Amino acid sequence: MRGFAAILTNLMDIQAVYSLVADDRQAVDALIRQRLHSEVVLINQISHYIINSGGKRMRPVLVLLSARAFGYSGKDHLELAAVIEFIHTATLLHDDVVDASELRRGRDTANAVWGNEASVLVGDFLYSRAFQMMVSVQNMRVMEILAQATNTIAEGEVKQLLNVHNIETTEEVYLDVIRSKTAKLFESAAQLGAVLAGRPAEEEQALAAYGMYLGTAFQLIDDALDYSSSAEELGKNIGDDLAEGKPTLPLLYTLHNGNEVQRTLIRSVIEEGGKDRISEVIAAIESTGAIAYTSRSAQIEADKAIAQLAIIPDSPYKEALIALAHFAVSRSH
Repeated sequence: MRGFAAILTNLMDIQAVYSLVADDRQAVDALIRQRLHSEVVLINQISHYIINSGGKRMRPVLVLLSARAFGYSGKDHLELAAVIEFIHTATLLHDDVVDASELRRGRDTANAVWGNEASVLVGDFLYSRAFQMMVSVQNMRVMEILAQATNTIAEGEVKQLLNVHNIETTEEVYLDVIRSKTAKLFESAAQLGAVLAGRPAEEEQALAAYGMYLGTAFQLIDDALDYSSSAEELGKNIGDDLAEGKPTLPLLYTLHNGNEVQRTLIRSVIEEGGKDRISEVIAAIESTGAIAYTSRSAQIEADKAIAQLAIIPDSPYKEALIALAHFAVSRSH
């Protein structure tokens, strides 16, 4: 067979990766529908709405691929893949409230449809349901990893909030935020497969590092796409980060490498928000090469992720993990 890493260039090719774990993914989807059930009608409505609104489901797929790469043949990886998706979905519900977002994956956000209060509370339901499910696996190491992950993600959210409108934010601080807020769940997802398979600490940590680098690359590209894609491609409103005054890497690079007019512009939009000046900001970002710099930074992270996989025996699942790293930096949405 052709190596996935060699052929993966677009969304059609990512389906070849996903097809490797097609049966597992189908079982996870069924499990998600089952575990979402609540006697409270509003919980059912909102949780099904957000879970079924599309998305790449890369995080649960990481659990499945990692487990299979280590030869795991049990069923707990299905439960944990669903747990990862529930945690991720809970963070999306809360994020959209904090950011006052109105569009995600090309659809109205849950808070735009049902209001902030309902979205926050259903997010809490998904968190608590995730912990019920992880307890059922009866593995203290699993509990430790996921408890730490949810705590780190919460800290990342607060760090990001503190950086909003802050022109003193450095690239190092920005990277610390995305490693906590986004990459931590990728790290946990990849690590769990090794834990379930009972692999040595060295291999477990290699998969954790792979996930951390992969998640960082993924978020870097997300932040680049906010200034280089269309709303239709991205599935959310272009310039949302700008409107919220989030100092992401394209803005930070332009702030430190642009001319005086460009620096003044970026300083202003970070401090005050400036979606109405999005065309000026995009022009400044493009002229300084900020998107290219962000993409190169993402590629460095993806290369580091791939290097961590040297410890895993060759298999189609290893090829798929490599391919995911390539996909993370080559996608357009």
